[in-house]
Amino acid sequence: MAPSASFLIVAIDGGAAAGKSSTARALSERFHLLHSDTGSYFRALTAELLRRGVAPADLPGVRRALAEMKLTTRVTGRAASMEIDGRPIGNEIRSAAVNGAVSHFAAIPDLRTTLMHYERGQAQVARDHGFRGLVMDGRDIGSVIFPSADFRFFLYADPAERARRRAEEGQPDAVAERDRLDSSRSTAPLACPAGAISIDSTHLNLGQVVARMAAAIAERLGAA
Repeated sequence: MAPSASFLIVAIDGGAAAGKSSTARALSERFHLLHSDTGSYFRALTAELLRRGVAPADLPGVRRALAEMKLTTRVTGRAASMEIDGRPIGNEIRSAAVNGAVSHFAAIPDLRTTLMHYERGQAQVARDHGFRGLVMDGRDIGSVIFPSADFRFFLYADPAERARRRAEEGQPDAVAERDRLDSSRSTAPLACPAGAISIDSTHLNLGQVVARMAAAIAERLGAA
């Protein structure tokens, strides 16, 4: 879906704990955008597949399960959350089991295709709910999902700093290993999209990262 002058699409990519979701939430408030956290979508499907006893290596089982699922969206405030067969996702998506399996499921092309269609559909959800646009964070948003987004950002930070952030949040997450898996997969690998604005958040706080992105958005809006 191509961007338009009246509807903004902001793509934020980057590794685990680089600050993507927190930044996206702040931008959603500042510019009245619907926030779509695609990491939670991959986690939700991972949790559901594990609940059904399906392993990443069982590709026929993954395909059958995906074909059976009905994915819908619930909008709460400025956040778009996934529902699977009418059930909202819960805290189980942050479990150690999901952390350990999500990159393996995310490497499966059939699962990525399912989510690609769902994620692109979030732009229409945003329009239907009267938002100024959509801000979506993940790992292939500016490269695959919305390569023609109005704004494409890539956040990165030192692995030790990202691990510290996860520990501070009380979440078990091997960020460096997940990034290695996601960067080396053959389908939609984690990488900075050509032409995206790259920001190193290692020594920046959330407010500073948001300010840099917001300034770029405001500048272009002012020139429109």
